Amino acid sequence: HVQLVESGGGSVQAGGSLRLSCAASGYTSNSYCMGWFRQAPGKEREGVASIFTGGSSPYSTDSVKGRFTISKDVAKNTLHLQMNNLKPEDSARYYCAASNRLLASGFCHTSGSWGQGTQVTVS
Repeated sequence: HVQLVESGGGSVQAGGSLRLSCAASGYTSNSYCMGWFRQAPGKEREGVASIFTGGSSPYSTDSVKGRFTISKDVAKNTLHLQMNNLKPEDSARYYCAASNRLLASGFCHTSGSWGQGTQVTVS
């Protein structure tokens, strides 16, 4: 089982930046995929970005391409999401996820481990 703890959320003005972090502990060697999802009030959870063990290119949803960058510090077992040029529609609770499987969409399978989430508000 993998434990995930997110940090780095907050409130920013449109055009600003935030960097989310997700510290992973526990049995992380089986986590082929790590990634970020988000959920805004009244909306379904959506995949934001994923990164994979083994060197495959990271994957992100179209609405954040060119603005968000996912990365992983392997030595520290920490996942990051650098978010630039934030827009009000990026406001949501952001969740870190880890899984040994993928969804057909290219994001981490939702049957894996989840963090508690961190709130991002853009005004």
